[in-house]
Amino acid sequence: MTIWTPELPSREGPIYKTLADLLERDVERGHLQPGDRLPTHRELARHLSVTVGTVTRAYAEAARRGLIGGEVGRGTFVRGDGLGAVDLLDRREDAELVDLRHNVPVAAGLEQEFAPLLAEVAAGDGLGELLNYQVHGGGPEHRQAGAAWIARSGLEVEPDRVLVTGGAQHGMAVAFATLTQPGDVVLTESLTYPGMKALANLLHLRLEGVPMDADGMVPEAFEAACRRGAKALYTMPTLHNPAGSVMPAERRAHVAAVAREYGLAIVEDDSYGFLVPDAPAPLVSHAPERGYFVTSASKSMTPGLRIGYLAAPRETVERLTSSLWAITYMSSPLMAEVAARVIRSGGVDRLVAAKRREAQRRQALARDVLSGFELDAHPGAFHLWLRLPEPWRCSDLVEQARARRVAVTPAEAFVVGREPAPHAVRVCLGAVEDLGRLEQGLRSLADVLHGSPEPCASVV
Repeated sequence: MTIWTPELPSREGPIYKTLADLLERDVERGHLQPGDRLPTHRELARHLSVTVGTVTRAYAEAARRGLIGGEVGRGTFVRGDGLGAVDLLDRREDAELVDLRHNVPVAAGLEQEFAPLLAEVAAGDGLGELLNYQVHGGGPEHRQAGAAWIARSGLEVEPDRVLVTGGAQHGMAVAFATLTQPGDVVLTESLTYPGMKALANLLHLRLEGVPMDADGMVPEAFEAACRRGAKALYTMPTLHNPAGSVMPAERRAHVAAVAREYGLAIVEDDSYGFLVPDAPAPLVSHAPERGYFVTSASKSMTPGLRIGYLAAPRETVERLTSSLWAITYMSSPLMAEVAARVIRSGGVDRLVAAKRREAQRRQALARDVLSGFELDAHPGAFHLWLRLPEPWRCSDLVEQARARRVAVTPAEAFVVGREPAPHAVRVCLGAVEDLGRLEQGLRSLADVLHGSPEPCASVV
């Protein structure tokens, strides 16, 4: 936890905006790190001798800028998920920073793969139609391409059960906006994707974390949580983010059976499944009547397409389509056409193969540089979970790494509920394209860990 005690300078203009500017400045300078908890509204108001309403407006402005986020029962935290209005990928203030916070699978050859397809679409007779309004859930050919992509994971679905979305995050938003009401309990792994936390905050859902082991969510703990009452499950059984685990087939069947028994909807995020060629069949395949399968082109192809696919039980497709219409009206037909052509042409096979090779290459480098430290990682993943040795605390490591121009994501960003965060950080291996700079950043991180924490390094 970071204690943030700013001093208000003398300047004209609303105090709340000045306070939001100070917070943004301290984030940019690294004085505040992702996952750091901010003072309560009342505590900060007392320190600054301002009203609680002023602090509330300042925090609201900082949230609008994408700097902070709140979680019911836990407080307000500096965001570390890159999902806010201020995208950390666009920050250029520190050109020397080796930013290992963003989980972006990389591979050479993207331009060569997409340039001919884009030219082909632009020159085709159907361009005018692609530039116009389309049906909300995607045209038949685009849904068919989505079904073909989903089938690669081992889940066979008819195209009329597939909706074309604006990426996996959009698919999750459509699913939970349809399936839940404010105040509903959604179960997740005890560590979960920050985008799910942000979505729960937006929809006023209550997240409850289920204990994990090396194979993912523990079925017995999941059943105990179901007995306490829940509406849905959000899970990432293949290449879990951040733990990197792959849930075995037997456990998937067990979890699905429990969800079926207690009537929970299952929202399965398969964003990274393409990186594991021998992954078990999706968890929702064991309870298809309760399953909502979310995937996208962002990790497997390229983020700029902003295309994803949501497979659902047929009887819910109409409701989901209404939610999609309410949120975005439709996904981009032009980008959906490009994604469909990449799938149909076999270009996606080349992209996937290249990304698998690159992931294995980078994992080997990371294991070599960080040898001697406790790592949880799959050889096909673009991220790893680094467990910190004694006496390191997460906040100290994040701050001292930043001082060495290396940025990693603290465990706090992934923790669900009020359980203490483990002393661990997520290290992403694809955010830095140049392999030499990646190695430099990893070696700097190792050097920090080989040293000792500086006293009171996390207090501002």
